[in-house]
Amino acid sequence: MRYALGVEYDGAKYHGWQRQNNVISVQEKLEKALSVIANEPITVVCAGRTDTGVSATNQIIHFDTEQVRKDVAWTLGVNTHLPYDIAVAWVKQVDEAFHARFSATARRYRYIIYNSRLRSAILSKGISFYHQALDEKLMHQAAQYFIGKHDFTSFRTVHCQSHSPVRTMLHCNVTRQGDYIIIDVKGNAFLHHMIRNFAGSLMRVGEGLESVEWIKEVLDAKNRCMAGMTAAAAGLYFVGVDYPEQFELPKRHLGPLFLT
Repeated sequence: MRYALGVEYDGAKYHGWQRQNNVISVQEKLEKALSVIANEPITVVCAGRTDTGVSATNQIIHFDTEQVRKDVAWTLGVNTHLPYDIAVAWVKQVDEAFHARFSATARRYRYIIYNSRLRSAILSKGISFYHQALDEKLMHQAAQYFIGKHDFTSFRTVHCQSHSPVRTMLHCNVTRQGDYIIIDVKGNAFLHHMIRNFAGSLMRVGEGLESVEWIKEVLDAKNRCMAGMTAAAAGLYFVGVDYPEQFELPKRHLGPLFLT
């Protein structure tokens, strides 16, 4: 049988999603917990791998097993074997046509910036802090250059292993809720550090260091050295995945935290 799971996690203590030697990953912790409940080794496939320090509110995974368990075993049961910063939110049995990665038609991330002159003690993790005043309206205008199908060489790390730098962005919205600026990006797929590089460049525009049109110049240059800094991982959340309606997967609040 094949099961799909909705998973959320705080990535602060993990070296990303993917299982690796000699470091702690979210995938490793989840597979260990699932294997206890299944009483057999379980390997999971995710919708989109996240980097070191990046969190998720709606990561989607699937796994295959010969074991029959009640749904509560795959949720409450698995959660009892997970650390406090990883949790299963839902489970659904799916047919073999479903694949967490290859069935996905779009992925969505949010980057959260606490934009205040002074830092917050209560929200000292899980968000990015930027003390210079940012104009979110200018950032939103600049972000519209990302929409569509482009070569995003200027916004991926030099260590990115993707064969092609071409991706399609469906939307890139920048809004403000009080002291919080939210960069909300949806695309068919993403490159290594792509959204954090978006954020670092958009903050330069928001601070008035660069013009709105500068983003297009950077995009056209296809040169990583032209773009802004790579923003901190702490503010980035994997918040959603689109799948064909035929799979009827549960829908959850995108998050993160109290954000709509």
